[in-house]
Amino acid sequence: QVRLVESGGGSVQDGGSVRLSCATSGYISTSNCIGWLRQVPGKEREGVAAISTGDGSPYYADSVKGRFTISLDSATKTVYLQMNDLTPEDTAMYYCTADIGYTCYSGSWPLAYWGQGTQVTVSS
Repeated sequence: QVRLVESGGGSVQDGGSVRLSCATSGYISTSNCIGWLRQVPGKEREGVAAISTGDGSPYYADSVKGRFTISLDSATKTVYLQMNDLTPEDTAMYYCTADIGYTCYSGSWPLAYWGQGTQVTVSS
């Protein structure tokens, strides 16, 4: 079965940086969409970034463009989210998510599979 395991969350100061990792396994297709979504209690779930494992094409939410970078290490099947210039509004539980057998496309987010989440807290 598909497994997604996040790591790298923690506490950081306003303006700081954090890199999240998502170790993926259990899927057969080389064409998949792996993404990062975040959730704050009482607020709507928000897509952050996603990447197609087939060609490495990324897309981002407008709120993180220019600050966050998603990348893929194909050898280890690890997806990273480099987060720079963090603000308290970025505080959330971050989840690695996946759709298997499909490439990513703008305007949608992978929702079929979810990891356990990793907390990122940004203090001012």
